[in-house]
Amino acid sequence: MTTLMDYDTLMQANLARVFGEHDPVRRIEAISGLYAADATLYEPHAVARGHAAINAAVTTLLAGLPPDFVFTAQGPAVGHHGLARLRWNAGPAGGPAAVTGMDVAQVDRGRIHALHVFIDPANA
Repeated sequence: MTTLMDYDTLMQANLARVFGEHDPVRRIEAISGLYAADATLYEPHAVARGHAAINAAVTTLLAGLPPDFVFTAQGPAVGHHGLARLRWNAGPAGGPAAVTGMDVAQVDRGRIHALHVFIDPANA
C-alpha cells in the first residue's frame, strides 16, 4: 500500500517557516523538521548543503530584501513521485509582486532532499 504525500503542506511550510522566517533560530528549527540532514538548496547562483548552510543562505537572501517583503504562494503546491513544485511571489505585504518564481523539491519520506529555486525573468 502506498502512502500519499501531502506536498502542499510541506511546500507551504517551507515557504512560510523557512523563507518567511527572519529569526535564524526559529528558521533552523523549521529546516530541521522539513529538510533531510543532507539536503541541498540550489539557488540560481549558489548551492548550500546541510541545515546550517541552508539557514545561512536564507539569512543572506532575506538580508538583501526590503524588510517589508513577504513570500506568498500562488496557489497550492502540486507533486507526485517524489517531486513537488510551488509557484510564489515576493514583494511588499499587500503590494504588487516584485519577484516571482517557483520552488521544485525532491522529497523522500516526507522531507525535502533537494530544493531548486527558480526566479522568473523580470517582466515575465
